[in-house]
Amino acid sequence: METKKSQQRFTGEFKAEAVRQVTERGHPVAEVAARLGVSSHSQYAWIKRYGVPPAQRAQQDSQSDEIRRLKAELRRVTEERDILRKAAAYFPRQSG
Repeated sequence: METKKSQQRFTGEFKAEAVRQVTERGHPVAEVAARLGVSSHSQYAWIKRYGVPPAQRAQQDSQSDEIRRLKAELRRVTEERDILRKAAAYFPRQSG
């Protein structure tokens, strides 16, 4: 029987230090990932996120939050529009 590996949560500080080992100290990603017990894929994702200055990262997070909010609003408005279309088709127009 095969069991799934439980997902481990790492702190932002841990991730930032893992990124520093690659970006500032020049260690290979595969080596750092193996030493820390994480996948290379995770390490590259952390480099993408934590390899940018904090101000730029905050701006990216802010933009991501705004995009997420706008997508949710678009989904809600689209559902409302679809309901109104169905209602308009269901109720015949009254000539007046």
